[in-house]
Amino acid sequence: MENFPVINLEKMNGEERVATMEKIKDACENWGFFELVNHGISHELLDTVERKTKEHYKKCMEQRFKEVVANRALEGVQTEINDMDWESTFHVRHLPESNISQIPDLDDEYRKTTKEFAEKLEKLAEELLDLLCENLGLEKGYLKKALYGSRGPTFGTKVSNYPPCPKPDLIKGLRAHTDAGGIILLLQDDKVSGLQLLKDGQWIDVPPMRHSIVINLGDQIEVITNGKYKSVEHRVIAQSDGTRMSIASFYNPGSDAVIYPAPALLEEEKQVYPKFVFEDYMKLYAGLKFQPKEPRFEAMKAVETTTVI
Repeated sequence: MENFPVINLEKMNGEERVATMEKIKDACENWGFFELVNHGISHELLDTVERKTKEHYKKCMEQRFKEVVANRALEGVQTEINDMDWESTFHVRHLPESNISQIPDLDDEYRKTTKEFAEKLEKLAEELLDLLCENLGLEKGYLKKALYGSRGPTFGTKVSNYPPCPKPDLIKGLRAHTDAGGIILLLQDDKVSGLQLLKDGQWIDVPPMRHSIVINLGDQIEVITNGKYKSVEHRVIAQSDGTRMSIASFYNPGSDAVIYPAPALLEEEKQVYPKFVFEDYMKLYAGLKFQPKEPRFEAMKAVETTTVI
């Protein structure tokens, strides 16, 4: 936890801009994760999102989790379970078109708050992509454009709760994986920890911090940067006390976006990653999410040699 990168976005407007950009660069190259403070999203909105999410879980999800998972998952189990997670989730799509009106059990205030929060996160994601462009020496807007399909990006939120677990050594809250997409923005519980990332062979806690947004990079950013920035394996540890809230929003390529290393980054180095359609990658990822990413990239290379994109 000691050197976990925390970026104060307020410093982008003053004399510490250069040092802050350097910190972002180091975080992208060496961590694949960083935590943002003073990111421009009001504390009031974040508090409302948290309150409504926790209320909704208690009222609509908790009992279902107990019946479907808690009462059955650990029955008679002695060794670690590797085919399920100790989490209660639902998903909301924002772009290319929202499905929030179709999600049952959300009251009007929660829908309105979720929509407002998503709009702010979308703007923040695009702002961050431009900062990454600047550090990479790419023209402003390049990453946003690279993720655009014919209908823009795909943007959605996974709302998760990780209830207390009686046998946290036998099941993960969420098994280790890298994220498939572009850039991920997470509002996490500031009291109950559990998120860890893999760095230099060690699992490191992502520190809970009130009103911060945790950022991590997905597989597509690794491809577009030709491996200069890497997606990093992470997991959620089940805890015996407290329910951990996690609201992860994924700014991903459009399904028909063609993903490939940025030509400007290949002037001095060989192309390592393939060219592919994002939707094809996602079909592969669906079955292999909890396995290493390298075979996925290799499989896409094989597809590339047989298809002209």
